[in-house]
Amino acid sequence: MTEQLLRTPLCDLTGVRHPIVQTGMGWVAGPSLVSATANAGGLGVLASATMTLPQLTDAVREVKERTGEPFGVNLRADAGDAEERVDLLIREGVKVASFALAPSQRLIGKLKDAGVVVVPSIGARRHAEKVAAWGADAVLVQGGEGGGHTGAVATTLLLPQVVDAVDIPVIAAGGFFDGRGLAAALCYGAAGVAMGTRFLLTTDSRVPDEVKRSYLEAQVGDTVVTSKVDGLPHRMLRTDLTESAESRGLLRRLPDALRQAVAFKSLTGMSWRQLVTDGLAMRKAQKLPLHRVLLAANTPMLIKSALVDGHPEAGVLPAGQVVGMIDELPSCEKLIDTLITEAAATLRRTGALST
Repeated sequence: MTEQLLRTPLCDLTGVRHPIVQTGMGWVAGPSLVSATANAGGLGVLASATMTLPQLTDAVREVKERTGEPFGVNLRADAGDAEERVDLLIREGVKVASFALAPSQRLIGKLKDAGVVVVPSIGARRHAEKVAAWGADAVLVQGGEGGGHTGAVATTLLLPQVVDAVDIPVIAAGGFFDGRGLAAALCYGAAGVAMGTRFLLTTDSRVPDEVKRSYLEAQVGDTVVTSKVDGLPHRMLRTDLTESAESRGLLRRLPDALRQAVAFKSLTGMSWRQLVTDGLAMRKAQKLPLHRVLLAANTPMLIKSALVDGHPEAGVLPAGQVVGMIDELPSCEKLIDTLITEAAATLRRTGALST
């Protein structure tokens, strides 16, 4: 296991050895991936959006059985049971709470009072300034190269904006897959990097091998950002399904979205009341029209079809642009060791400053 060659404020804040974060990918970031990342010295983040509260409780406890290292849980700030999930994190002694949407100032304060590190994900400078003023301990900033819901501004432009705007650690996401990228992010002033696609493509990931092969065969340029699947900009691999979604009108897509919402309700045990409440909260938080909220219910089941059930032809494959640069499946330990070694070597050999 690689020694601590790079110590940054992220390491000091969270207690991890290396400034590398595995993001909370729905259906993918379960106890095995999170604990493998933590044991390798990075910050593993458990994805909770696709779990019921009892399932999340079990998952947190399983991670704690697998590792004694710090880890995090990703939460939806607009979820109807967000308060109960926060209480769970506090009760179980989880080190980090990350959020896909900005949590309220009161929720940030509650977590911080309990000693939980709060890390919202943001996509714009003004959002970083807002959560920093509310007391967030760090921010994760994702540029347009990333998978999932993302903005159009490249990481190389967004990252320095945010670093200059706030005085808390900034974690860079979007476009990172090797040690050179980590070194570059540190030179921009980031305290570390976060990666999703790169951790999805490890031997510790629960994604079926045949689906991983679909990712490994992808070339640079084989992803597309579309809002036709779930109503929000979402980067994913080009497939027959995404091409079909791009060509179909709203009226033809809504019935499918409603069917997937019913399936998601059945799978998670959510009541109709909770499903509607969460949808209305999403609509308010993201200022979405009603038809886009209905489409958003489509996504969890489409991702599950591909990444869990192993049927990419019936689902979608979220991916960052870096997917075209990845051609191997290391363990989390091997991945993190390589990243740290490469980053340290890159920083040592630049030698660009004349004396």
